[in-house]
Amino acid sequence: MYQYAGVVVNNDSVQVDKIFTYKIPTSLLGVLQLGFRVKVPFGRGNRTLDAFVLELYEQCDSAINIKEIANICDEMPLLKITDIELVKVMKKKYLCTYLECIKVIIPRGITKGIKKKTSLLLTIGKQIEGKFLNEPYKNIYDLIELNKMKYNKNEFSKNFKLSLSSINTMIKHGFLISQEVTINRYNQKHYAKYEEKILNEKQRQSVDFIMNSKKNKFLIHGVTGSGKTEIYMKLVSYMLKENKQSIILIPEISLTPQMVERFKGRFGPEIAVFHSRLSDGERFDEWMRVKLGNAQIAIGARSAIFLPFENLGLIVIDEEHEASYKSDSDPKFDAREIAYMKCELENCKLILGSATPSVESYYRSTINELSLITINERADGAAMPKVEIVDMREELMNNNRSIFSRSLHDGITQCLSKNEQVILFLNRRGFSTFVSCRKCGYVFKCKKCDISLTYHNAGEYLTCHYCGEKEKISKVCPSCGSSYVKYFGVGTEKIEQEINRIFPSARTLRMDFDTTRKKNSYEYIYNTFKSKGADILIGTQMVAKGLDFKDVTLVGVIAADLSLNLPDYRAFERTFQLLTQVSGRSGRGSKEGKVVIQTYSADELTIKYAASNDYDSFYKNEIMMREAMDYPPFASILVITMSSENENMLIKNIQNVGENLKYKIKDNNKIILLGPCTCGVSKIKNFYRWQIIIKGDINQTIALEIKNSVYELVKNVYSSIRVSIDINPSNMI
Repeated sequence: MYQYAGVVVNNDSVQVDKIFTYKIPTSLLGVLQLGFRVKVPFGRGNRTLDAFVLELYEQCDSAINIKEIANICDEMPLLKITDIELVKVMKKKYLCTYLECIKVIIPRGITKGIKKKTSLLLTIGKQIEGKFLNEPYKNIYDLIELNKMKYNKNEFSKNFKLSLSSINTMIKHGFLISQEVTINRYNQKHYAKYEEKILNEKQRQSVDFIMNSKKNKFLIHGVTGSGKTEIYMKLVSYMLKENKQSIILIPEISLTPQMVERFKGRFGPEIAVFHSRLSDGERFDEWMRVKLGNAQIAIGARSAIFLPFENLGLIVIDEEHEASYKSDSDPKFDAREIAYMKCELENCKLILGSATPSVESYYRSTINELSLITINERADGAAMPKVEIVDMREELMNNNRSIFSRSLHDGITQCLSKNEQVILFLNRRGFSTFVSCRKCGYVFKCKKCDISLTYHNAGEYLTCHYCGEKEKISKVCPSCGSSYVKYFGVGTEKIEQEINRIFPSARTLRMDFDTTRKKNSYEYIYNTFKSKGADILIGTQMVAKGLDFKDVTLVGVIAADLSLNLPDYRAFERTFQLLTQVSGRSGRGSKEGKVVIQTYSADELTIKYAASNDYDSFYKNEIMMREAMDYPPFASILVITMSSENENMLIKNIQNVGENLKYKIKDNNKIILLGPCTCGVSKIKNFYRWQIIIKGDINQTIALEIKNSVYELVKNVYSSIRVSIDINPSNMI
């Protein structure tokens, strides 16, 4: 019998990032299991802390003065055995702490003490008799019979305008019962039935191949509109027949309403939904539904990968190329890598799906780590949209200084006349991207960040898109005092204003970070556009993927160049993906679709490949560049970012770190060190930022040595300098 437990305490300090041994009290012998949350005395003052049991031992080498676990916190273990194995792998792989891994698996509502929400709902008791066969009692009884377990007595009284006293009398005599029921705080909405569709030959072959294959990891490379979602649904239905559960990951919360609508319409309401926009209480409810076996399917963003299904059969990662699957806060995990691990730990199938697979995933398919399934045609036989590249330099030469090319203007006019819908894509929010003085060249910048402020028309203010700082727009240059202050560049707000000016009768919606701050805003915009409550949807990358509107026949890309020239080796890949994905929103119904791509770089190969939907040519070109430059998937990149409000202290310490690491790796010809240098954005929220980039054959042992060296070198100034270490970050800026 286990006498001792190895626990991780709920303390964020790096110094206590280890497993501590505690004695199991007699009362808990045979009861305490791996994964339980417990209370333990910790430190010199024996302060009571939460802790998580990760190991159990029959004996201990040094059992003298070992403290004893106080008690168990919950009725059941919060971590599964496979979760504990995952925590240990993640700690090594992502160079983080045990606790950071545990916290990403267990929602904070659990540890904050949030409880289930209950309500006393009315239902029928015994058969009415005597005077209760008369009004108002008979009416109350009949209405409750029609609305069992829907209302508490106060809601029922208010909704049906009935006497609360009469209701209480019926409860007192046992004709009605107030029964305690657990209330789910999220998404109680019922959806219209989403009928199962007959799969075409290619879809059916794909499903059969996945279900019958002895392999368990697959990449579906299917063009936009090829019916990947129907393949996912068919696979989920097979899993349900085998009493297995499924996780469906989506990259953007904006896609949640559409996916939830389809899955709940097909499989019923008992589907968990899990993403960052839920409150702690809602996340608690959804997590507990999965934990207690009340949901067999989960839909959500990257954190949903950790939901505690007991018999997981399928993980689907839709739009797998998206950078949002990689976390930029500790632990800096990649949901795709976690899915790989869970496949091995839980013996389930993994499906990665995309019209524009990430270079790394497609490369894995070429070396047989993933089984490739290619679908080159749309599911309903519809043609791919016709794509036109418009060179905006020629538009200028022809004296068109509008945001919209003549081709896009004419296309919008035609769509509006036919009662068809338009999506306009610009991956930049706000009204003007920066404001400057035409006399002296002064650019209005954030005082806390090294970034220009963006002008927002609503409220006449400038805002920083990094720290959120706002300031009122000035009509006078603070540098030279002139009034020649001008707005440059365009954002989604400006596009919306121009559309309203040029097409005053058109009904517009805008989907960007500014319009989706409020809860359920995504669902409102999605449903409004889907029901044709608007003619034109203007948005950032939120509108570029996954959305399926049958009446959209025109997509306009306002500025295809925006992501091309970013200082990031993924710039070409991201541009290709964005353009291909947003183009795929057009012509998904029975009507022919068109795409207009506006650019000042019409000869750029990446844009041409996207316009012709030629992934193969793009991939061949990109993979050659990656191999030549020793970028992923041929090497790893480890980025050390250090930040501090004290710039001199920061520079001194990161240079010291750089010299030390150069000495450590001087004999390793498979690794190179670049820097130290300032980050692409050199200051955020008053913190100056510098980085060191290490590139090459970096295994876990080397990565851990680097991490330990860095933390050892800055331990004396750790309170003044923040350190972040990320392996293969999604953003190099």
